[in-house]
Amino acid sequence: MKIKNSIIKALLVLAFFPYFTLPLSAVANEGAHLDKAPIDASNHASLQRGARTFINSCLNCHSANYMRYNRLLEIGLTEKQIKDNLLFAGDKVGDTMRVTMNAAEAKKWFGVAPPDLSVEVRARGADWMYSYLRSFYRDDASTTGWGNCVFDPVTCKVSMPHVLYELQGEQAMNHETHALELSKPGKLSVAEYDTLAGDLTNFLAFMAEPTKQQRNRLGWFVLLFLGILLVLTYKLKKAYWKEIH
Repeated sequence: MKIKNSIIKALLVLAFFPYFTLPLSAVANEGAHLDKAPIDASNHASLQRGARTFINSCLNCHSANYMRYNRLLEIGLTEKQIKDNLLFAGDKVGDTMRVTMNAAEAKKWFGVAPPDLSVEVRARGADWMYSYLRSFYRDDASTTGWGNCVFDPVTCKVSMPHVLYELQGEQAMNHETHALELSKPGKLSVAEYDTLAGDLTNFLAFMAEPTKQQRNRLGWFVLLFLGILLVLTYKLKKAYWKEIH
């Protein structure tokens, strides 16, 4: 009976281990209202659009040193498409997503060196990233000219300027309701920009854990194997103890 109980406990730990880490992300996101990010690792069209936005808009300042361009093959792109549309001059498909900006100069310009985004979604959560990308507003009192209360719910100060403002437009903070209102439209509608932010977040989530889908599929096989092992172990236990019972 002790063997059976131990195996059951082990199966429960393996099945529910991912949920044990939820309080950590909850603490990290405390104080900010977060919208649900549209994460779907099986949506290759969304991941490809997100990769394009990341490389064209984010990779100018932010590196992704733990991500190689050839991993984009896993989201349905061909090597030719990667070379023709997503590589900078001199880069190779097997290279990591480096940035040419000097960290010391970046710190001088922005007050802090832009962080590497390889695992940013794992650190902050997909909902945080999705909400952050949609929560910039004009703040003439700040150094960058922008505020973002998702980044800092207390001061709303942020070192990063809103690099996608031409697409989203400019938002203003209603200090009575503490709500953001679109004061100057951008090239995209609100719905279109939300889709772009969702695609970018989806890609950042993939980049943080590119093997997540394979790991999840493998996990089900492991649980199935342990379930079969549990049955065999229980039958073996009964065979050993049948004369005693």
